[in-house]
Amino acid sequence: MISSNLLLHLLFHLLFLNSRATLPGTWELLVPNAGIASMHTAVTRFNTVVLLDRTHIGPTKKLLRPGHCLSDPNDPLRKHDCYAHSAVLDLATGELRSLMILTDTWCSSGQFLPDGTLLQTGGDGDGVKKIRKFTPCEAAAVCDWEELDEVQLAHGRWYSTNQILPDGSVIIVGGRAATSVEFFPSRHGRGAVDFPFLAEAKDTQMDNLYPYVHLLPNGHLFVFANNRAVLYDYTNNLVLKQYPKLDGGPRNYPSAGSSAMLALTGDYSAATIVICGGAQYGVFIERTTDTPAHGSCGRIEATKPDPNWEMEDMPFGRIMGDMVMLPTGEVLIINGAQAGSQGFEMASQPCLYPLLYRPDEPVGLRFMTLNPGSVPRMYHSTANLLPDGRVLIAGSNPHIFYKFNAEFPTELRIEAFSPEYLLPEKANIRPVIVDLPETISYASGFDVVVTTELPVVGMVEVNLASAPFATHSFSQGQRLVKLAVSSAVPDGMGSYRIACTAPLDGRVAPPGYYMVFAVNTGVPSVAKWVKLL
Repeated sequence: MISSNLLLHLLFHLLFLNSRATLPGTWELLVPNAGIASMHTAVTRFNTVVLLDRTHIGPTKKLLRPGHCLSDPNDPLRKHDCYAHSAVLDLATGELRSLMILTDTWCSSGQFLPDGTLLQTGGDGDGVKKIRKFTPCEAAAVCDWEELDEVQLAHGRWYSTNQILPDGSVIIVGGRAATSVEFFPSRHGRGAVDFPFLAEAKDTQMDNLYPYVHLLPNGHLFVFANNRAVLYDYTNNLVLKQYPKLDGGPRNYPSAGSSAMLALTGDYSAATIVICGGAQYGVFIERTTDTPAHGSCGRIEATKPDPNWEMEDMPFGRIMGDMVMLPTGEVLIINGAQAGSQGFEMASQPCLYPLLYRPDEPVGLRFMTLNPGSVPRMYHSTANLLPDGRVLIAGSNPHIFYKFNAEFPTELRIEAFSPEYLLPEKANIRPVIVDLPETISYASGFDVVVTTELPVVGMVEVNLASAPFATHSFSQGQRLVKLAVSSAVPDGMGSYRIACTAPLDGRVAPPGYYMVFAVNTGVPSVAKWVKLL
């Protein structure tokens, strides 16, 4: 006789297989074994991906290049360390090359600089005040991490957030025991500047770490921690506005949901922030791994004089989700769990179903459940938009060290999720960018030339997408800007010319490298990289 538990298991399995066949989106395995679990991930303009873990985790599954072992007799975990804790992935070939990281990057922060260099700050232990740089190169070339010796952070930064500013400098916000901000490069030798809001947002289980920081098109920062937010004038260190509290519990580490700023459009005067999910208050302290996450979302137009949160609910609760801005302006919510909190072995019930958030739909119709994955992506997992429109999924290590014999093992596989716009039957309307300037200047006009199999009907969007630094359920520096464009004009040779106007200034889009997507009827091209000056 078949037991009731077995029947339930079989029923769930059948429902799961059926859902995979009918829900939008597809999954593919990119790398069977990357050797490291990427806690921090960033995509470079050379179509490579920087994978970065922490150093004090013992052996990984990837070795450093011969002759590059690190020996430190004073470090119990790195007395003789020949294992890689960072790597770079070539998206074209799937090959990985080991990188050398010297100091601990555990729960650190990062951001691309205007010249395309990845700035990486803080961490734990010997890395807490460190500043590192990775200058990307062609996949076949050799480039590696550089640790700056002549300069360091003013405060130790562990669980902090970076945001590039309109002038190309970077602000570094918060961190454990660091209720301050500082800048790279340092401003006028001031070092760290006290930011009392972060201390005010702290509760008995913190909930103010990895604050959500968004650069608004008015040049100020929207800074969110725990359940509250402020409009911050970082130039004068002034809080210009306190926003209403967001109901539904804490939203930042160790209770994090995720956050994104919706696409900037029109005259770029309005900016809307969305924050979804999180753990129930007290779960982190009590270590109750089976307490359901909440599924509420708050949405606020942060640039309004007197804004309020608009509330809505996801189909299910989620913590540790990643919100990825897609080229279309929709938001993919992926990864995470449905119970527990952030932290080592603190969550359960992996959330395998991605969600598509469609911001232009009315409340109640904005969420679409997508095809589930099969690999749990729990604590320390990441999600990044790729130039071809897919989303790269990496990491997941809810253990202090690498542990493979566990309910949720350390995850070394790298996957890609393809949204519905990449279906084969939509290939005939997918544009191909055949001409685009390598650099564009603020407020200047330029042309983008595309081809499509079928004639273009209606407007073709041209959208700029930043390459953020993804870690701990928040993509630092994530941004999508929809450019002002003219109608696509046929040139008589099977292609279409689209006249575009670059963003007005660095408040709308800070200087640096962006992916340029042409979007035809909701289907994006493969992006070309452009430098915005």
